[in-house]
Amino acid sequence: MKKIILISILVMLSSICLFYGCKKYVNGSGKYTASIQIKGSDTIVNLIQVWAENFVKQHPTYNISVTGGGSGTGFASLINKTCDITMSSRQIEDKEALLAKGNNVNPVEFKVGLDGLVVLVNKNNPVDRLTLGQLRDIFMAKITNWKDIGGIDLKIVILSRESNSGTHMFFKERVLRHNDKNSRDEFSVHSLMMSSSQAIYDEVLQNPNALGYVGMGFANSDVKVLSIAIDDKGKYIYPNTENVLNGSYPISRPLYLYTNGAPRDVIKMFIDYALSDEGQETVVKTDFVPIKK
Repeated sequence: MKKIILISILVMLSSICLFYGCKKYVNGSGKYTASIQIKGSDTIVNLIQVWAENFVKQHPTYNISVTGGGSGTGFASLINKTCDITMSSRQIEDKEALLAKGNNVNPVEFKVGLDGLVVLVNKNNPVDRLTLGQLRDIFMAKITNWKDIGGIDLKIVILSRESNSGTHMFFKERVLRHNDKNSRDEFSVHSLMMSSSQAIYDEVLQNPNALGYVGMGFANSDVKVLSIAIDDKGKYIYPNTENVLNGSYPISRPLYLYTNGAPRDVIKMFIDYALSDEGQETVVKTDFVPIKK
């Protein structure tokens, strides 16, 4: 967590420098040679911001704006042609693809990293592992007390991301619906829908009854990360880089960038940078998993 806060501070300071103290103009015109708008997933916004910072250092006449708001927000912006790149923690949905086609937008997908969704509890909680079935029952309010899964006699406070979040969608499809396209299972109405992964982390940090899910980048020793098994006969797997990369951790997912059509010019340069050795080193430094060793 400290690493994320430090990265965010550095990015903010760099942004102030880029936009106020260190602007580089072309031929005194006051304009950048190129500008990119990137919108979407809060899960990877810190990663994209660091990429943008490093990219602009190498190309100081380019301007990159990075805005979160959720994967759904990013796809809406791509469909409406108000961004150049969407960052997403899920694949585009069929209904979004149809809307894009209707607006003459051709989403092109790039896998740029991997993430394991970690399940967090307060560090004083005695529970340290759960099955996917137990997680499902908790988030559907079929299990409501910690004593039923090895904890103390207290009500479970369940925390979820809001519905426009790719993290929310992935967790619902993988955990609640077991990847069954015909399932209509939903989060319990008693779930507290949080605006960001940071908000979930903060609540777990101070609430001994809380349980929530976030990207790996939000895990640290101030909270407890649970090991997860597919079922009660399976092995409990801890979410780390090795287990996400080899596919053994059961709540893992790719991370994506999307463009409208095949990228060209500065947009292609940025995508290429994200996939370069330097870009993939940044994936590791921001606590995600590179797409290859």
